[in-house]
Amino acid sequence: MPQFDMPLAELQRYRPERDEPADFDSFWDRTLGEQRIHLAPPVFEEVDAGYSQLVTEDVTFAGFDGQPVKGWLLRPRHVEGPLAAVITYIGYGGGRGLLGEWTSLPSAGYAHFVMDLRGQGAGHRTGDTKDGPLAGPHSGGFMTLGIEDPDTYYYRRLFVDAVHAVSAAQAHPAIDASRIVISGGSQGGGITLATAALTQRVNGVPPVAAIVDVPFLAHMRRATEIVDTAPYAEISRYLGTRRNDVDAVFRTLSYFDGVNFAARSTMPALFSVGLLDDVCPPSCVFAAHNHYAGPTRMKVYPYNGHEQGGAFQDVEHLAFVREIVAG
Repeated sequence: MPQFDMPLAELQRYRPERDEPADFDSFWDRTLGEQRIHLAPPVFEEVDAGYSQLVTEDVTFAGFDGQPVKGWLLRPRHVEGPLAAVITYIGYGGGRGLLGEWTSLPSAGYAHFVMDLRGQGAGHRTGDTKDGPLAGPHSGGFMTLGIEDPDTYYYRRLFVDAVHAVSAAQAHPAIDASRIVISGGSQGGGITLATAALTQRVNGVPPVAAIVDVPFLAHMRRATEIVDTAPYAEISRYLGTRRNDVDAVFRTLSYFDGVNFAARSTMPALFSVGLLDDVCPPSCVFAAHNHYAGPTRMKVYPYNGHEQGGAFQDVEHLAFVREIVAG
């Protein structure tokens, strides 16, 4: 597929006006304030996954409304702590997967906390967390779930889970609460942008840096206008039948748009983009990057799509984490 978005030189300058509601900050302050009462000590249970050099733990922590959210924690067995840690948020449709998918970072001497995603986990990775008391992992879409109102929108619950995951990781005695990097690709990148901003609005120690690969949930209105791929196509299909709801839908989405979170995030961040990406278009990635309030660097993959750097980007991750937590 040829490059379909702006030329790279234009992308590097692309800084569109933000579609931001006047009560964006008060909405999230209210949300986080209401949810603070649900914070509870997380539960870590060691599981034998067969890795003699790693400690592997099943995690349960209190997410939105105190609902249980699962996760994994992996760490090197014979390294003195407390350890620097990376928290990872998963791409669209996936869950925490299996422990064997996450051995790279703990093999390098770091703790790795992987958050499961409520209701997801029937796509590219398995998951174990329900969206509330009834809705377990399913393969339907999430982009329009509760979109009638920001208070009921799916990603309000998920972003609160992500903020609480930081507190859960910091509660582990083997983790250094002051040396945590948050990370994710695609949907996970969008969650990372939100978490970077929101953890700076609550009491406690925020993460020290963010890894944001090909972020989904950024500059969403433009994305629906230039690509027809999933998951953004879920919004287009919804509005194709609900013709009078366009303004209301994008008003809701503006509370969750990564561009608005990026403008409030000051921790160092590593971004990546694939210039052939027709899932998270390059201009949408650069919109978030170019509005980011903290120091950033962008790794560009000119001949890759949504997979961006793959294992090559993993090398960049490790170098970035080492630089941040050792600095």
